[in-house]
Formats: sequence, structure tokens, C-alpha cells
Amino acid sequence: QVQLVESGGGLVQPGGSLRLSCAAPGLIFSSYTLGWYRQAPGKQRDLVAFIFPYGGTDYVDSVKGRFTISRDNAKNTVYLQMNNLKPEDTAVYYCNTYPPRDGGWGQGTQVTVSS
Repeated sequence: QVQLVESGGGLVQPGGSLRLSCAAPGLIFSSYTLGWYRQAPGKQRDLVAFIFPYGGTDYVDSVKGRFTISRDNAKNTVYLQMNNLKPEDTAVYYCNTYPPRDGGWGQGTQVTVSS
């Protein structure tokens, strides 16, 4: 199984922005629908957004209008631009295929939104 590698997390103040990246070495990237997921402390891991191979996207209601998922198939990379971040966005963010593959989970990247 190919693990995906997330990066770009950090500490940001409410209202700030971050851009997450996810690399998928060894994956036939352009064939897959890809998703960003997040897991807050004490909660289950949930889907945040996904993007089809041709670029169509969808988001959970809580991030619509604030987050944008995109992909660069030539670079085998998927991105999550997060704007107007809120404390409730604090979580470890993961990428994986959508639906997710058990062996595809990486280490994730921590996003903390706090003043």
C-alpha cells in the first residue's frame, strides 16, 4: 500500500490561513479521487473535502467557502487551502483516497488555530 505524505500544518491565529500539501509517491495519482480528512482530539477522523480525477470537488458544510481543495496530477500532489481558520478547525489533517484505503494513511499534519 502507498502511504501519502502530508505537510504544511502549523500554529495560526483565528482568521489566518494555511496551505496543506499531500504527496503521493508511487500512486497512479491521476486515477484516484482524493480526500482531505481531519481528526480533532477525542473525535473520529472525518472527511473534510474531496476532489475527483477531473477536478470536481465537494466539501463538508463547516468548511464551505473557507477551504479549497486542488490537485496537480503532474506533481502527484493534492492541496488544501484553508482560509479564515477557526479554533474548531484544530485537528490533525490527513489525505487519502476517497473512499479511504486502510494502508494509505500517513502521519498527518497538525493544524492548531489559537490566539
